[in-house]
Amino acid sequence: MKKFTFELQKVLEFRDFEKQQAEGELAKALAVETEINDNLKKIAQNYAAVKAQMKGSLNVQDFMAQSQYNNLLEYQKEELLKQLAQAKLVTEQKREVLRECMKKTTALEKLREKQLADWKQAADYEEAELLDEVKNKL
Repeated sequence: MKKFTFELQKVLEFRDFEKQQAEGELAKALAVETEINDNLKKIAQNYAAVKAQMKGSLNVQDFMAQSQYNNLLEYQKEELLKQLAQAKLVTEQKREVLRECMKKTTALEKLREKQLADWKQAADYEEAELLDEVKNKL
């Protein structure tokens, strides 16, 4: 009996490679989202720190500086929120690419498993036939 070979093995290997690439791309997109979220947290911390620092101050120049700094933080926050929205779109696109790669890979793996089961069944049948033949000759 000849050894089992899956005729689409090279295609399956290529699909696995594509899936790994898609996983890497998704990881990069998620890392971008994480970095933006970390920067948003820093802005919130800076805002809170300045507010705490100004508590009790009656200096008009301090209030003006705080107001300008708060405006800068607000602008940075708005820019980061725009970037985050864009990053979330990219992440979702990468997620969809990965889902498609997984579907293609899974379909080929199931086909290989079915062909292997059929091959094993044929091999078992052939072995049984040979044993019957040997018994009949004895």
